[in-house]
Amino acid sequence: MKLLLPLDLQFFSGEKTEKATPKKRTDARKKGQVLKSQDVSAALVLLALFMFLFLFAPIIQEVLFTFLIQAFQKNILIETLTPDTVMTMYTDSLKEMAKMILPIMLLAVVAGVGANFMQFGFLFTTETMKIDLKKMDPIKGIKKIISVRAIVNLLKSLLKITFIGTVTTVVVWTNIEEVLSLSFQSPWDTLTTVAKLVGIMGIAASLTLVFIALLDYIYEKYEYEKQLKMSKQDIKDEYKNSEGDPKIKGKIKQKQREMAMRRMMQEIPNADVVITNPTHYAIALKYDDQSMEAPTVVAKGTDFIAQKIKLIAKENDIVMVENRPLARAMYDQVEIGQQVPEEFFKAVAEILAYVYRIKRKI
Repeated sequence: MKLLLPLDLQFFSGEKTEKATPKKRTDARKKGQVLKSQDVSAALVLLALFMFLFLFAPIIQEVLFTFLIQAFQKNILIETLTPDTVMTMYTDSLKEMAKMILPIMLLAVVAGVGANFMQFGFLFTTETMKIDLKKMDPIKGIKKIISVRAIVNLLKSLLKITFIGTVTTVVVWTNIEEVLSLSFQSPWDTLTTVAKLVGIMGIAASLTLVFIALLDYIYEKYEYEKQLKMSKQDIKDEYKNSEGDPKIKGKIKQKQREMAMRRMMQEIPNADVVITNPTHYAIALKYDDQSMEAPTVVAKGTDFIAQKIKLIAKENDIVMVENRPLARAMYDQVEIGQQVPEEFFKAVAEILAYVYRIKRKI
């Protein structure tokens, strides 16, 4: 005998299986929750710096030598130190250091900002600066230490060490003859060779970090989408908050229909004629040759509303004309406030001519 247990589908309503809505993404962005990989920024900054140092080494060398000459040849010959001479030495040294350091710092800033802009565009928010006591929860801190992300970060660090160690070893091994000959070279040649090898290893390591950063970006995108996922109930709640409760919306629409109906009924006494079915349809028309190019529908309705239109027309001595095909066709094709289409001109003109004759006799 099998025991059948009822399956409560509501149990699964809280499971986050749906992709994030545009509103959820916008709200997360406002809070500073964006798709970002720190490794991408670090890799691009390092690559930019090493490329700059490798390409502009002669210029940096010239500036460095100017600084050293300033310090060890000119400043050391000053016999009397006064506040003015000390200030001059300090200013000159600061200018030479700025020429050497500021371009590197500026490049690092531009590369860092550019790397972040490539990932999530321009964003300024103060949400991440707010103090959140929940982040100080020790239990959550322990969970982070033993979480999947922590394991991924550990593997990522090991991957960096392995790849960068391998790349630098390959660079050294490729240039092993130059490395072994360093002890036989002059100090200047030794410095030049070491600087060149360091530049090549730096660029190679940076390119390796870029590759690892791309893998990290893919993982961060997966984690970001996972964090933003919503349950079906979350989507329903968001819809209610943004669009309003369906019950309230229904009441608002009903109120709007009632107001439109009252306005329509108020226009009937100004009509020239009411075309009827005679029981199911009623169309009220108004025509002013001074302000209108064609007759305009001021009211229309079926069944109960049609009877209401005819009752108001009767109370205000509005002429009613029975024309079943015309009433049905105009009800389907002409909205309230619209002018009568050209296809109905002949039939409507005959009716209006009939109405004007009756009014003149009266």
